[in-house]
Amino acid sequence: MQKKQEPKPGDYVEVHLGKTIYEGNLLEAPEDEKGIVLLKLDSGYNIGLNKRDIVEIKLIEKLKESGDWIKSSQEPKTIDSKKPNIAMIMTGGTIASRYDSKTGGTHPLSSPSDFFKFYPELFEMVNVVKVEVPFMKWSEAMDYKDWQKIAKIVEGFLNDSDIKGIIMTQGTDTLHYTSAALSFFLGKVNKPVVLTYSQRSSDRASSDANLNLKCSALAAISDIAEVMIVGHASSNDDFCYAMPGAKVRKLHSSRRDAFKVVNGKPLAKIYPDKIEILKEHNIRNSLKVKTDTKFEEKIALLKFYPGQDPEILDYYVEQGYKGIIIEASGLGNVPALTSNNSWIPTLKRIVAKDFFVGITTQCIYGRVDPYVYSNLRTLNDTGIVFLGDMLSETAFVKLGWVLGHDDWAKDKNIVKEKMLHNFVGEISERLEE
Repeated sequence: MQKKQEPKPGDYVEVHLGKTIYEGNLLEAPEDEKGIVLLKLDSGYNIGLNKRDIVEIKLIEKLKESGDWIKSSQEPKTIDSKKPNIAMIMTGGTIASRYDSKTGGTHPLSSPSDFFKFYPELFEMVNVVKVEVPFMKWSEAMDYKDWQKIAKIVEGFLNDSDIKGIIMTQGTDTLHYTSAALSFFLGKVNKPVVLTYSQRSSDRASSDANLNLKCSALAAISDIAEVMIVGHASSNDDFCYAMPGAKVRKLHSSRRDAFKVVNGKPLAKIYPDKIEILKEHNIRNSLKVKTDTKFEEKIALLKFYPGQDPEILDYYVEQGYKGIIIEASGLGNVPALTSNNSWIPTLKRIVAKDFFVGITTQCIYGRVDPYVYSNLRTLNDTGIVFLGDMLSETAFVKLGWVLGHDDWAKDKNIVKEKMLHNFVGEISERLEE
């Protein structure tokens, strides 16, 4: 008589609670929750069930061996001469992850072929003829050296006449930093550079990756010669926005439409089968692209809060930093005309040492303005630079890029001029709702 198999983490099971039955993958319970049975439902959500309430756990299907979890067996199709060729760069993140049946979390895919098995629809639109995987990281672990590495790969693809466009996948948390960095590093591009993402892993029924990739493919073969982020326009699976790389920010931690254009408009609305242009943009051209990836790493982004001591600025100066972006309140306020906590003396002292201080606003929308209030005018007289409606993250990346140029960095007036110069649409002449 065959011994009854006991369900193990990763197995697909039925959990019977009297008349109520739940189906899903059994998860490994933490050490301090051994009285709980964890289950990942088909919807993608996890639930915890008290063992005392469980009548039976029935094994439906054993966990498949590593590498067999991909439901679709469709491999990338052979090159179709009637379809345009694109290149892909994969760097990790949720879009290149799958559900780990044992832990209930997500785990990076093992290879590009695994990724393509999940998204065969991509090959109905384009030929993915080149794939580069410079690294596999969660985006919070990335830094300027990774941006430089990506930019060099993109440069090669932009100057390859066989490639019509580029799609890059990355985790969402710092995707807007990467898009800003590529915008400055690449300058004016000759074809689309599309960054895309997923808030939910590739094997979840609720994953947003499929639509994002379809829309990204259309963007990559369009005439929009820009660095852009393409992703869900709403929580529905209907269309995406193409958003300019230096004017976009992650505004939600988990929604599909996590990214929004701030103080501007999307470049285009993209459906799975068509593109609607919404804004004037650079068009596809024959320019040879040359990257400029110089970057000064000794910079900082500081968020002002009430009661903050300005001596924090001295710390950065003493540590050899070259400049800082202060995300100030409202129109660019930090204490100025107060007698006990004024930032004026400190700002004057560090600016006199050629330490750059740029001001952005904590507000999501709007711009800083040094002329509205008396205290703002006093702050402006210290030599700090008000950066209009530039996003704080974009300003941080831009400062590193500007100070990375030794011939610019040696003159504080040139640094100011470059920080206020509108290189890639990072500063709006007029604010858009």
